[in-house]
Amino acid sequence: FTAVKLSSLRRHLKTHSDEKRHVCHLCPKAFRTATLLHNHVNTHTGNKPHKCSECDTAFVTRGELSRHRRYKHTLEKPFKCTICEYSSVEASKMRRHVRSHTGERPYPCDQCSYASKDAYKLKRHMLTHTGEKRYECYVCQARFTQSGTMKIHVLQKHGENVPKHQCPHCSTLLSRKSDLGVHLRNLHSYMEEAVKCRDCEAAFHERYAFLQHRKTHRNEKRFKCAQCSCTCNQ
Repeated sequence: FTAVKLSSLRRHLKTHSDEKRHVCHLCPKAFRTATLLHNHVNTHTGNKPHKCSECDTAFVTRGELSRHRRYKHTLEKPFKCTICEYSSVEASKMRRHVRSHTGERPYPCDQCSYASKDAYKLKRHMLTHTGEKRYECYVCQARFTQSGTMKIHVLQKHGENVPKHQCPHCSTLLSRKSDLGVHLRNLHSYMEEAVKCRDCEAAFHERYAFLQHRKTHRNEKRFKCAQCSCTCNQ
């Protein structure tokens, strides 16, 4: 990095520092610069000071407004690859693209030899170590670590070009009669031992009813801070 002004160099050097002196008064987060803190506080207050001159949309940061204008109005792609014809709306996407030429993988896994070109793919890879299965099939409730694996499962097991079997208890449609049997056993059969909700006193003898009930807690903010008005759902 090089800069014409000393102030620009000092501002850049802060990006390499772990010091976060600017603390949010509404939550525990802290930031390197006052500008980053100001933008963060706007997410609490709902203040969106940067308004688009061509439509009614408004944004928290100037950067978000610039991206919006390029995507929706000017269609400008100012970041151009020096090796091929690729161009991008965002600098971050260009940096990721350039790594496809250089082979650079700056995001290494700390548990195996895997390394990624971007942070998102590393985060997705880490699920293979934790075993967390965040993606659930909407037909049979099978769970998967990656969304791509779930999509393949849906196409193979519940594809569009095969006969459908309607569940008599809910709106689920299944491709095969055997799938319907699995669905009925897993979700609609009576369970001797009731499943209890961890967020309230409710208990259910049918898994489907339990899952429908869990949705009512999805956006519920049960955890309240004892020192301010902040509430969280986790």
